[in-house]
Amino acid sequence: MFRALFNEKGITKMQTIYNLSSAQEITIDLLESIKAAFKSKPITIIVEETMDELTEDQKLALDERLTEDEKECLTSDESIDRINQKYGL
Repeated sequence: MFRALFNEKGITKMQTIYNLSSAQEITIDLLESIKAAFKSKPITIIVEETMDELTEDQKLALDERLTEDEKECLTSDESIDRINQKYGL
């Protein structure tokens, strides 16, 4: 997929997205075509992984949260506000 992102001054960033079903689909031909298309321009490659299952640590953390008193829990907005205040995000 090809996508151009615009602002009021024109194109600011262009994205080319390759959707692959697995890393096994990354071939030398694909890499060579990317190199040919972008030549010496800087590029960023981002790998997104779909999580199908929770890890045991994630399950334990969630199980602990489920035992907490709901009256003492923060809302998602309150959590985000506290994180923003603490880390300046």
